[in-house]
Amino acid sequence: MVTGYWLLVKKVAKEVILPKFGFTLEESQIVEWLVGEGDTVAEGDPLVEVTTDKVNMEVEAPTGGIVAGIRAQAGEMVPVTAVIAYILQPGEPLPTSNLQSPMLRQGSAQVSQSSNLPASPPSPSATPVASRMAAANQVDLAQVAGTGSGGKVTRQDVAAFLARQPEDNGKLRATPAARRVAREQGVELTAVSGTGPHHRIQQQDVLTYVEAQQPIPTAPPISQSPNLPISSLVHRIPFTPMRRTIAHNLQRSMQEAPHITFQADMDMTALLALLGRVNKRVVAAGEKEATITAVLTKAVAWALKQNPMLNAHLGDDEIWLHDDVHIGIAVALDDGLIVPVVRDVTSKGVGQINREIREVAGRARSGKLRPDDLGGATFTISNLGMLGIDRFTAIINPPEVGILAVGGTRRLFMPDENDQPVVKPICTMTLSVDHRVVDGAVAARFMVDLREVVGFPELMMV
Repeated sequence: MVTGYWLLVKKVAKEVILPKFGFTLEESQIVEWLVGEGDTVAEGDPLVEVTTDKVNMEVEAPTGGIVAGIRAQAGEMVPVTAVIAYILQPGEPLPTSNLQSPMLRQGSAQVSQSSNLPASPPSPSATPVASRMAAANQVDLAQVAGTGSGGKVTRQDVAAFLARQPEDNGKLRATPAARRVAREQGVELTAVSGTGPHHRIQQQDVLTYVEAQQPIPTAPPISQSPNLPISSLVHRIPFTPMRRTIAHNLQRSMQEAPHITFQADMDMTALLALLGRVNKRVVAAGEKEATITAVLTKAVAWALKQNPMLNAHLGDDEIWLHDDVHIGIAVALDDGLIVPVVRDVTSKGVGQINREIREVAGRARSGKLRPDDLGGATFTISNLGMLGIDRFTAIINPPEVGILAVGGTRRLFMPDENDQPVVKPICTMTLSVDHRVVDGAVAARFMVDLREVVGFPELMMV
């Protein structure tokens, strides 16, 4: 009976999902498939290289088997969490759902026509992508008002139609924050297209709609000196996707999050002594020396456990407190800045933290980051001390509520317990917090605890 039961169990093909590499990422572009139809792969083998709004990353095989049903070609934009291929076992058929398109786009504007997968013929009164989107969501295109050329139904028209459809409770699909912003701005939600799951209207959708309704001011002409040729006045550098994302996220952070900063000079004597002891063991083991960032990351994690309000995310009208500490380490690239993440810092030693920082920074600079390298940080450290910067303030990386800016360690005369001048290594650290979540006293206590653990690293063992 047991044998017969297992013979009746139907195998299910393993879907290859396009991961969501960042908190706000909605789609990625296929750069290159590293395998082909029918290739045999093992779990963890790289399948395809994709580009996000920051860097190129590889998507790995979720299991071993045979690659089949590739649904997106190089150059096509694919929504995150869409199925882009399958991993089959020998003799296993390809799922019939593979015949449906994952709503691909060519580049950033045109609908892809390169897929060799069969698809339903588009309606003559709708764009191909609108037809596929309508079919996937069981929408009758006759009910959708078209705003395209000649009244043709576009993807935006279908999205707006879906957003207007009521949920089970009779309301439009919208987050509480989106409803609040809509009320404050006097916006009818029926006019807003949702970009969330099942076209749910997000807060940013309402803000984008409000911004689009504002009149575009006429920019004054660029002044040109008659004494210089035009070509010597300006060099125009187009935004890369990474630079555009950095500009958008940081502008949004400064506009939405009321930043408040706290600065403190830290005596690094004890922490540098700990680093020296760690490096004796690290070098003896044949590894590269640990950096002050690795030791400081461990100290910051300890301080965050004492002050959990800083180890948090700000959601839609709610605060998400995290039990685990995942610290983002800002890494400068030639064309921008990214923040790879060291996870579960409190459970790791300084040596392991140092290895992970080096590995993830190396993958970042070589464009070989893995999906779990980015996203999910609960707090960020930005260290510019190695560049000779004494002190600076950093902008919070949403949805986090705090970031620590670390300057260089300088040798300064400081009074000892007898008020006699002695030379000590001093580092200025500046904490920026989102005042919507973190009160001043809470942030100050974090800095007090951080100064204490920097001065007495033995506290990290308690």
